Formats: sequence, structure tokens, C-alpha cells
Amino acid sequence: MSDTARMQKPAPPGPVAGGALRLGAVTVLFGPQRGRYPDGNSLLLTGPDERLLIDPSLGVVARRGKEKERPQVDRIVLSHCHEDHLAGAFLFPEARAHLHEADLPGWQSLDGFMAIYGIEDATLEATWRRLCVEQFHYAPRPDAESFADGAVFELGGNVRLRVIHLPGHTRGHSAFYLEPDDVLYLGDIDLTSFGPYYGDAWSDLEDFEQSLVRVREIEARHYATFHHIGVLDRNAFLARLDRFAAVIQSREERLLAFLSDAPRSLDEVAAHRFVYRPGDALATIPSVERRSMGLHIERLQRAGRVRETEPGKFLADGLA
Repeated sequence: MSDTARMQKPAPPGPVAGGALRLGAVTVLFGPQRGRYPDGNSLLLTGPDERLLIDPSLGVVARRGKEKERPQVDRIVLSHCHEDHLAGAFLFPEARAHLHEADLPGWQSLDGFMAIYGIEDATLEATWRRLCVEQFHYAPRPDAESFADGAVFELGGNVRLRVIHLPGHTRGHSAFYLEPDDVLYLGDIDLTSFGPYYGDAWSDLEDFEQSLVRVREIEARHYATFHHIGVLDRNAFLARLDRFAAVIQSREERLLAFLSDAPRSLDEVAAHRFVYRPGDALATIPSVERRSMGLHIERLQRAGRVRETEPGKFLADGLA
């Protein structure tokens, strides 16, 4: 973030037709219900030389029948390689495609994309593969170009995007700082009450925690999320970030309580539901619960707070 960008007076936020908000060179294209999954909020960055679209969502797909609302873009940049963040990319086959190097295999082929999720059940994996193609319009981009932390995309004049690598949700998950309008796009550090998601094969709990520490230190005038929350000022961002981060500790404390009275298997832990609510009905929930809470168990074992009493059975320390 340059001193020049901080000194410039940003344009005041202004409404744009079609469910959007203009923040200077940045236009937030809101999805239905403010980006509730499976939709999301995409960002369009417009410079004198190029236009760049961040995370084209299903909301962008909905705009294709309305030519005045469908953006024209030169580049597509993904915060990470998940189905909802690339659902509208197929509309722009001529645009140059960019993704962090750690997630790049997921956009280069469908097999690489499936590896990100790591779904072990063959039937479920086949179903998810089909849905990603049919509902989210997944199309491989073997021509996609990689970027790394600190990369800068220049769009002419003083309009630029800076990459901030914030892994954990996926290996390559990144935030973007947009100049000169002092906007930080958070991707799937989405600040929702659900909390951080680290339930895929390419997720990492401790990387996510470190990313939450790092993102707190990044000052901006506006903070934008892909899902639900939309655009916040710094005070609102910090308050929501505190609640979002606290979900991790809450899950861990509830897990320790569950492991305190008897040894439990990972299947029992998953069935108890620490990430999703008991009434939620998604086919992927068991695997997400196993992977998420398995990361917590591994960490608690390293810290000496949980021990394996017999193969596959775990108990809170001091009770074995």
C-alpha cells in the first residue's frame, strides 16, 4: 500500500444500477441476497488501460442477459480456486486469467480442481464434479497465469491491484488491495457468523489463524467480502473480524468438552457437529466435519491436551 494511495482523496461511495456500489475505480457487483452462497459479490476494477474482474460469481452470470449490466473485462483474477468464485469466468474466454500459484492446478484441469476438495467418497466426488460443471460452469483454463504474494497488476494511471497471500481457506487464498480507492477485498475471509472454513484437502487451520492476524494489520478505508457482509469501514471490519476469529476457539473448546468424558472416534466427533448445525443437510458435511475437527485434534495432540487412548480413539488429557 503506497503512501501516494493513502494521500489521495477517494471518491465517495455511489450507487450503480443493477445491484452495485461504486467506490471510485472499484465497482462492487452484489450478488442476490448480498452474496449468499452459492452466489457472491464480485469486484470490477476500472483503469484507463484495462478493466479487471475479481471473482466472477453466479451474479455476473445473471447479468449476461442485460448487456448494460454485464461488464467488459480484460483480466480475471481469482482470490482462490473454489466453485463459487469462478462461476462466471466462462463468459470471458478472451480475458487473461490469473490465480495464485498454489491454487493454479485447480483452474488448469477438472482433476486438479477436484484435488482441492479431496472428497474421498467416489459417488459423492462424481456428483460434486458434475455440479461444478453444470451449476457453476467450471471450464478449465490451462492458459491461466500464476501470481505470488506482493504481485501488482497495473491498470493505467494510479489504478492498481496488489496481492496479499492469506492462505488457510485454500493454499493460495489471497486478498487484494485496490488503489487508489483504499479498498481491501477479503475473498473468503468473509466475516460471517459461520466462521472460518478450513474443511477441504487444501485447507489449513493454523495458516488460516496466521492470515487472520495478518489481515488485522492491513488498514483500509473500505473492506469488501465475497459473501453476505458486503462493504464495511475499519471499525465494523475489526468488530466482525473478532467474532469471526473467535469461532475457531469456540469449536476447539466445545471439542475438548466433548472429549472429556469418554474416548471418541473421529466419526463420533464428526457426527456431533462442531462446524455445521445439527439440522443442516448437505452431503459433504461428514467429510468437512472430519477434516476440520481432525485438524483441531492433531493440534491438541501436539499441545498435549488430547491423547489417543487406542487407535482412532481420542480423550482430553488428564482423563486417560
